[in-house]
Amino acid sequence: MARDVEALDLPAWSRVSGPCQGPQCRDAMAHLDSEVKEECLREDLRFYFMNPCEKFRARQQIPWKMGLQILKIVMVTTQLVRFGLSNQLVVAFKEENTAAFKHLFLKGYSGSDEDDYSCSVYTQEDTYDSIFFAINQFHRLRNLSLGTLGYGESEDNRIALKVCKQHYKKGTMFPSNETLNIDSDIEIDCIHLDLEALSKDTKDWKNSSFFRLEFYRLLQVDISFQLKGIDLQTIHSRELPDCYVFQNMIVFDNKAHSGKIKIYFNSDAKIEECKDLKISGSIQKNTQYVLVFDAFVIVICLASLILCTRSIVLALRLRKRFVKFFLEKYKRHVCNADQREFINQWYILVIISDLLTISGSVLKMEIKAKNLTNYNLCSILLGTSTLFVWVGVIRYLGYFQAYNVLILTMQASLPKVLRFCACAGMIYLGYTFCGWIVLGPYHNKFENLNTVAECLFSLVNGDDMYATFAHIQQKSHLVWLFSRLYLYSFISLFIYMILSLFIALITDSYDTIKKYQQNGFPATDLQEFLKECSSKEKCQEESPAFLSSICCLRRNRSDDHLILIN
Repeated sequence: MARDVEALDLPAWSRVSGPCQGPQCRDAMAHLDSEVKEECLREDLRFYFMNPCEKFRARQQIPWKMGLQILKIVMVTTQLVRFGLSNQLVVAFKEENTAAFKHLFLKGYSGSDEDDYSCSVYTQEDTYDSIFFAINQFHRLRNLSLGTLGYGESEDNRIALKVCKQHYKKGTMFPSNETLNIDSDIEIDCIHLDLEALSKDTKDWKNSSFFRLEFYRLLQVDISFQLKGIDLQTIHSRELPDCYVFQNMIVFDNKAHSGKIKIYFNSDAKIEECKDLKISGSIQKNTQYVLVFDAFVIVICLASLILCTRSIVLALRLRKRFVKFFLEKYKRHVCNADQREFINQWYILVIISDLLTISGSVLKMEIKAKNLTNYNLCSILLGTSTLFVWVGVIRYLGYFQAYNVLILTMQASLPKVLRFCACAGMIYLGYTFCGWIVLGPYHNKFENLNTVAECLFSLVNGDDMYATFAHIQQKSHLVWLFSRLYLYSFISLFIYMILSLFIALITDSYDTIKKYQQNGFPATDLQEFLKECSSKEKCQEESPAFLSSICCLRRNRSDDHLILIN
């Protein structure tokens, strides 16, 4: 025992037999206790900043979170693909029915929309023919349609077609004398035509006073009706069919009074729960398997959410220990950059992804059970969660120096890029407003602010340049000359200057990161603290040999939760 004490190189007074007494002894023990706490904190910090493989080699701890994330990638991607195929059938059914409705109810429809409207008429006779054609087609729908369509009930619970017209209250107009006397108040008149009325002689309702249109007062004619259908194509993919309600409206727009009436066809499709489904076969069993798979995805995401939340909580506790120790020993606060190192942003991304996946999976199960029909919200939740899951894979690639360059470059360049985009965005908005107000009446790509922004963004990327120049209408020489000056200045400024500066910022950050990887990154207070006694031989020389063993012996089992399991 005496040899052990001498080997520890303790002071002479500590080798005297008997209990330790006196202020010198108490100071020495306090100093020893401080060293033990410091070494314990350093060990916990080193373990926290290890990657899963290093943790396994250090303490034989299985990387549960990494394995769970890999399993989650496979499960979530499989779930997304299955739902995506199902959602494609839903969207295709709606679009194909809309196209079929246009061919059924719009007279002379060519198969493609003219602009944002479906077709147009230019004479009074064509207007009457188009209105009466749509009404007759509704009456003969069962003998015309190829789809699984039926009549739906209107707001007053009857099968009918509703025709409304909007017109100025009263007025007279004589264009040849340049005189106009009109009341700008708008009146709306409506008529309901049920199947019984349509079955009678067509002259009875065609010759009614309602259909005597005064076109100089007419603003708009609306024909609205409701149809129902069943999507049977889902049966081929072993899913329960959906029942649809199509709220259709044909709009004859004469607000411009330009001699051209634009005809719009709007169809709003809603999915409703089928009241009575009797389908024999293995569809019901397949639905149960899909629900079980979705429930398993929810369980995996819950486990991932709990583990990542636990790691963040323990990281905050470890940061609190380090901040307190640093303040006591060095009499100064830890910088914000070092404090942010304890918050693993990948865990935050995983938590957000798990929450989105759980929400989307629950909604998908309700859709599968035909209790809900919100396909769009479900696709947004599942699509965004899958995006975050795959982005999270970069974290594991970052453990290799060759792949870590991308992550470090993005982190270093992001603040500068955001500031640069804020300045460039002001110039971009200026060009957007200028192009809309000047070129909007003469170019279809500049008709509204949204299309102008999209057109300019395409020009920045070098897309569709010639078409943008060529489609400018040469009705005004002044506007044509301005369009050339506008487009040439925008393309030159953004492609040759702003875009080049944008790339230069990222390249500069990349060069800086590469230089740091060769010569070493600037050491922070946290890294300097971890470097102390970094080599085993150095620690054995500078600190007592039993320090690390005391560190482990002094930690109670109740304190195991304080050791961060990252």
